[in-house]
Amino acid sequence: MERLNDRDLNLQDKVIHISRVAKVVKGGRRFGFSAIVAIGDPQAGYVGIGLGKAKEVPEAIRKGSEQAKKNLLKVRIYKNSIPHEHYGKAGAGYVFMKPAPEGTGIIAGGAMRTIFELGGIKNVYAKSIGSSNPHNVARATMKCLSSMYFKNELINRRKSNKGE
Repeated sequence: MERLNDRDLNLQDKVIHISRVAKVVKGGRRFGFSAIVAIGDPQAGYVGIGLGKAKEVPEAIRKGSEQAKKNLLKVRIYKNSIPHEHYGKAGAGYVFMKPAPEGTGIIAGGAMRTIFELGGIKNVYAKSIGSSNPHNVARATMKCLSSMYFKNELINRRKSNKGE
């Protein structure tokens, strides 16, 4: 797969979740921050997520944004929605997505909503099942979006596999 040049895109970033983490040492506790950041271009249909860790929040967000730029994914959009129903799983987080008619909006919560908005998906029904941990929900959503196909792509893929 070719490397995507992020300078060609109009990228926006949103923080999905910030966690304060502590390391217990001899003198007490050392605090740090962990940030999950989503980055995307709604017009071009690209989205990515990244995790940044640092001693301060702004630095963790910056690191998360840099990581997300490396994980950009082209989202398949059909009529401002997704092409078909699909499940995704990461850790104990399951997500279910279903296409919605025009005018429905994004029916999803938390991390999923942010990823859909930045990916350019305007109408979708989505449900997080199992874990509500934002790390797992975000990763499951990205896995689900990456494994979606248009009908003609799937037909061509199957034809090419038969010919071998």
